[in-house]
Amino acid sequence: MSGTVSLLGLDFGSTTCSAMVASATMVRNCVTGRMELSRLTEEVRSVPVFTPLREGRIDEAAVAALLDGWLAGGGLEGKAIFGGGALITGLAAQRENAAALASLLRARLGDAILVATGDANLESWMAFLGSAARLSRRHPEVEILNLDMGGGTTNLALGIDGDVRRTGCLFVGARHVQVEPGTYRIVSLSRYARALLDHLGMARGPGDELSPGDVDVVLSFYVALLEAAVTGHAEAFTTDAARLHLHTDIALEPPAPHVPRIVTLSGGVGALVYDKLRGAPWPSTTLFGDLGIDLAQRILSSDVLARDLSAWIPDHFGRATVFGMMRHSMDISGATVFLSSPDVLPLRDLPILGRLGSDADAGRVDTLLRLVRESQAGGCLRIEGAGPSLAALRRLGALLGDVLRAHPLRPEQTLVLFVAENVGKTLGHYVSDWGKSPLKLVVIDEVAVKDARFAQIGRMKGHVVPVWYYGQE
Repeated sequence: MSGTVSLLGLDFGSTTCSAMVASATMVRNCVTGRMELSRLTEEVRSVPVFTPLREGRIDEAAVAALLDGWLAGGGLEGKAIFGGGALITGLAAQRENAAALASLLRARLGDAILVATGDANLESWMAFLGSAARLSRRHPEVEILNLDMGGGTTNLALGIDGDVRRTGCLFVGARHVQVEPGTYRIVSLSRYARALLDHLGMARGPGDELSPGDVDVVLSFYVALLEAAVTGHAEAFTTDAARLHLHTDIALEPPAPHVPRIVTLSGGVGALVYDKLRGAPWPSTTLFGDLGIDLAQRILSSDVLARDLSAWIPDHFGRATVFGMMRHSMDISGATVFLSSPDVLPLRDLPILGRLGSDADAGRVDTLLRLVRESQAGGCLRIEGAGPSLAALRRLGALLGDVLRAHPLRPEQTLVLFVAENVGKTLGHYVSDWGKSPLKLVVIDEVAVKDARFAQIGRMKGHVVPVWYYGQE
């Protein structure tokens, strides 16, 4: 299979939502022989709009209307979408009907995209890859710490030479305190903001006006947490209020003396900072109905956070999280996928349960297959070292088949095997005893499985299948 394919990226954040349409060419790499996407090109990027809310819930009807417009504007109406992703992040992911939004997107777009809700480490990883990865590869001698700052969270990712080494997330963002645009009169507070105001001894609530001193104290708390995360000072997170704002721990140590740590930004607040650095005026007071502009201003006044921003500019000036998701969360299988039946795909939310070497013994095989049996829908195993020896491949396949016949999976369960080498059909035939077993089995070959907890596998398109990984470890 080759040719141009269409990709779609959607981002539903605490403050705004947007869409991106891209094209890519599917080719076989002349060096590795693997199928891959090349020449990924952004075709259309929508103007960000406020994430539609109604009575504190995501307005699903309004989202459906936005989706119609985005598909039409991107030329995707009636056109097959090969792949992509949708991120539901920050405070949007904590809305009561966030799962309903995910269901709406899946129902409308089918299995063409991965829908990830509230996966903070995935968001951190994607923001780095979409924004800072190329900068990191150009300067492998430094650590780059990317802060993806939106309305509800700041997602942190530390990378060296383009590879993400650490991820984490703080509940620090622009929209925990919502105000009337043009004023500092409170409209609503997130539960994190309520706890923070209590911690600070500030009896403020909806209808109250924040004084300049109030705003300064709130922003000082946020900036102190960001600076502590950047410098690796864990003691800043010992108070109850600070721990509440720690979503996932980045576990950073202070930077080594011989390896500079460079800070870059992405996300809505990051975009405001870079716009200012390029000479744009600040938007008017609380234009977006939150503290995002004020937070951007405070970041620029921080010696720790702002030190590198003028000299180290990420791709797209930080507006690239969805681009990173489209490009890096999806892999393409080789052309020798094994399917026990054509209708076994698609598969969603299957856990990746462990690694199995080609020299594994019966005890190891039994242990991992027991985990698969205990998972409601089945699970995935990573097969390693399966390529060099046909005898080893035959032995492992027969061993898997023997254990599965002795302890079969339930009819609703599927076993997925990921293997890096071009041996998918061969291994599948050995495991299934050349199709005689009733086992629901999928063997995906020529993929490099990332350190993730879950996989989603789309329908076969041509002779390949798209694979997504999420729940980054």
